[in-house]
Amino acid sequence: MNRFLSKDFLSGLMFVGFGLLALYFGQKLALGTPVRMGPGYVPRMLSLVLVGLGILICIVAVVSGSDPVERPKWKPITLVTIGIVCFALLFERAGLIPALIVLILIASLANEEFKLVEVIGNMVALSVLCTLVFKVGLGMNISILRGVW
Repeated sequence: MNRFLSKDFLSGLMFVGFGLLALYFGQKLALGTPVRMGPGYVPRMLSLVLVGLGILICIVAVVSGSDPVERPKWKPITLVTIGIVCFALLFERAGLIPALIVLILIASLANEEFKLVEVIGNMVALSVLCTLVFKVGLGMNISILRGVW
């Protein structure tokens, strides 16, 4: 029973589950042929690869065994989820930079080694990088700072 609660076995089951879910939702897409691929060809093949890899990972985990699953750490899971929700709520109302700052601050609180100087450095670096990539590079119509840019 211990081998069925290992990290590898459960991750293999997750791969199989996602692959089967993708196969289910993509079943109405036309498959086509390898020469004239339809819109469902690549998703179906990737789903089959995902299912195959998941089964292979499960078999290897049962045969060789792996590390047992740890108890979930609720503080990081909760804080990162709250950060993502706050980002989603702030992005349209305040702009990209305020939403990023709140996301980084809340998600950084999940780490036991919280250092304010490093967090501020991350905020500045990611704000500049995201502005350059999304607004300047890709020309997306997003607000960087609502009412300013």
